[in-house]
Formats: sequence, structure tokens, C-alpha cells
Amino acid sequence: MTQVDHVRRLAAKILGVGVHRVWIDPEQLERVSTVISREEVRKLIKEGVIRKKPIRGISRYRIKVRKAKKRKGRRRGPGSKKGPRYYEKELWMRRIRALRKFLKYLKSRKIIDRRTYRYLYRLAKGGMFRSVSHMKSYIEEHKLARRI
Repeated sequence: MTQVDHVRRLAAKILGVGVHRVWIDPEQLERVSTVISREEVRKLIKEGVIRKKPIRGISRYRIKVRKAKKRKGRRRGPGSKKGPRYYEKELWMRRIRALRKFLKYLKSRKIIDRRTYRYLYRLAKGGMFRSVSHMKSYIEEHKLARRI
């Protein structure tokens, strides 16, 4: 450990900062290396030969850029969301249950016959329909219902 390192350590203690935040004037290094006591270090601090560097801090630039993108509507997709989300399977389950319930209703009211019921059931299972209203429009288009 050199004499300058010793002074740096003493100055850090006096200034109440880490050794890396102590700045020593590079032109006064010879004068600093002759210092031994705390009193002399205090004197150098008073003269401005030794100073404490400002706190670095964390840059907010990246956060500002991200916020600007979010204001534009970017970074809002399903991959960015945290917390509970609807999975594909859950969405499928909801849809298929609604479709099958609707088909059962149509069959029980004799709006469609057994063959049509089976046919539509298979289409639903194959992922043909987006929703119940989509199925209704399909039935109307293809004239599969006796009455609707």
C-alpha cells in the first residue's frame, strides 16, 4: 500500500465516503505522499487538494425511452404482461363449452335433427367456429335449422 493509498483511505474515513469517491488532485500527488496524520489530511481537504466525488446515480434515460414507447402503444403485448392471464386452453374450453351447450339447446328444442347436431358438433370440435354467434350465422347460411 503506497502512501497515497494510505491518504486516500484516511480521507475517505474523514469525508464519510468510500475510497473510490475520493478525488486527489493529480498535480499535488507529491505533496499528498508526504502527509502522515489525519490533521494534515483535513488541511488538504480544506485547501481543495482532496475532494469527494459526486454520487454517480443511475441513469433514467432507458426508463424514459421505455415510457415513451408505452405511450405510443408499444410493449403492451401478451408477452409483456405479468400476473394471471388467459391461456389458450382456457379460452378453448370456454368457447367449446358454450358451443356444445348451444348445440344441446338446439337439439332439445328440435330445431336441428340428430344428424345436423353430430355434424355441427364435429365442426365445433375441429375449431370451425369462433363463437356461438358465428355458429348461428353458419347454420342460417347453410339452412341447417328447421326454424331459428
